[in-house]
Amino acid sequence: MNCIAVDDEKLVLDLLVDNISQVPYLHLVKACKNAMEAIEVLQHEKIDLLFLDIQMPKLSGLQLIQTLQHPPMIILVTAYEKYALEGYDLNVVDYLLKPVSFERFLKACNKAKELFDLKNETTTEQASGHLFVNVEYTLVKISFSDILFVEGLKDYLKIHLASSPKAVLTKMSLKAMEEKLPAGKFIRVHKSFIVAMDRVTIIKRDFVCIGSQEVPVSDFYKENLSRLTK
Repeated sequence: MNCIAVDDEKLVLDLLVDNISQVPYLHLVKACKNAMEAIEVLQHEKIDLLFLDIQMPKLSGLQLIQTLQHPPMIILVTAYEKYALEGYDLNVVDYLLKPVSFERFLKACNKAKELFDLKNETTTEQASGHLFVNVEYTLVKISFSDILFVEGLKDYLKIHLASSPKAVLTKMSLKAMEEKLPAGKFIRVHKSFIVAMDRVTIIKRDFVCIGSQEVPVSDFYKENLSRLTK
């Protein structure tokens, strides 16, 4: 993962650089002394991860995040605990308090690597037109075009297919499945249901029909129905 480190304190920045050099999957593109240097790098390089101090002159770390339309993953590294809530509101990967041990630093990096791998895996699956799910210790290939709707059952999912009267049962959360499915072809209509948009034949106030099967629509997700008629 390409990364940059941003801190106005030289000793802290040097320590960040040293820590980064010890993590095999990190490639440091540049160590920046302030937010303006970081912005210049972000405009010209593909950066996957940003290690960012908060209190810096001219532009703080939090202000920097707010200027970015498509920010990379961010790990905040700061001496101040009071910004933690604001940091999490900005969807940072982790929040490290100085002084940071290497063990804690590595834990934050591993979290970012997991997110990075998940994003790349999802992108690859969506481009391929299918995904694999685990069914009784066997990976089963499912084409997106074959899915009618997905039903959440606590820790499991039932994937209803056009090609089979029997649904595929796999252990996965509905949220994880939602992230794997192409957003332009599937929508959430209920906390427990995702439907294939082009499979919906009838739209009612409280449910949609996919063939002869009715799928409930909850109030929270009703606004998603407008996408079906576009």
